[in-house]
Amino acid sequence: MVAESPLMRAALERARRFAGSDATVLLLGESGTGKEVVARFMHQQSGRAQSPYVRINCAALPESLIEGELFGHSRGAFTGADQDRLGKLEWAEDGTVLLDEVGELPLGLQAKLLRVLEEGEFQRLGDNRVIPLRSRVIASTNRDLGTEVVEGRFRADLYYRLFVLNIELPRLRDRPEDLLPLARHFLNQYAPAPMQLGRRAICQVMAHDWPGNVRELKNVMQRAAVLADGERIEELEIVELPHRLAADANWPAIPLAEAERRTLEAALRQAEGNQAAAARILEVAPKTVGNM
Repeated sequence: MVAESPLMRAALERARRFAGSDATVLLLGESGTGKEVVARFMHQQSGRAQSPYVRINCAALPESLIEGELFGHSRGAFTGADQDRLGKLEWAEDGTVLLDEVGELPLGLQAKLLRVLEEGEFQRLGDNRVIPLRSRVIASTNRDLGTEVVEGRFRADLYYRLFVLNIELPRLRDRPEDLLPLARHFLNQYAPAPMQLGRRAICQVMAHDWPGNVRELKNVMQRAAVLADGERIEELEIVELPHRLAADANWPAIPLAEAERRTLEAALRQAEGNQAAAARILEVAPKTVGNM
């Protein structure tokens, strides 16, 4: 995981500390900031690493299905239930369950989830047998759950229960030291051979504010790797959302000189003011740094 920036280093340090606990963790951050990556990192750093890691996307399943996905069901529990089915909480055994976008759960299911977390047990649909909760639960959301509580869309008691431990994942635009390392990582992940970013492409990476966060950067670099016809990417194709095409939006509205200044400042911060080290970070000649 790339973590050169102070904000991301702090988030990962909290993740490392929390990995050894069985307490519920709530991951907060915009879409695309890497909440699922951090959840998996915590699982891998924990004593549960040899057991399953299970992700449930609470936003992708209709209310009629998500309860069975969580708790499972017994044969005959409802029409079409012709056999027993393990829910994800049971299937994970001693592993980790990520409730991705937990803020999307309907209120009725929020109450059932709270009961499971409080009592440490649950039941399959259509079955009276009590099953102990053996897995560790991590939840994530891109919503402001405090506001959701005030507006009646999220239970206050569940909010406090999930908020035992929390980690705030920073927006990509707030971690400039990570931009180029991430861009190069993704570029070479998808390129068939090692590739480099040219000066203009570097400036684009630094100037764009990445509203889609790491996910957007990853997609841009994948596109660049696929479309490249050489070993050096001179310019990136960054697709703006329609509502972001105002005159004061991102690249290319930011002048090249301003983009270069941002690029150099971020590299110098990462290199602690050493121009030669900054040049190595930017993969340019030292004299180029002096001219930027």
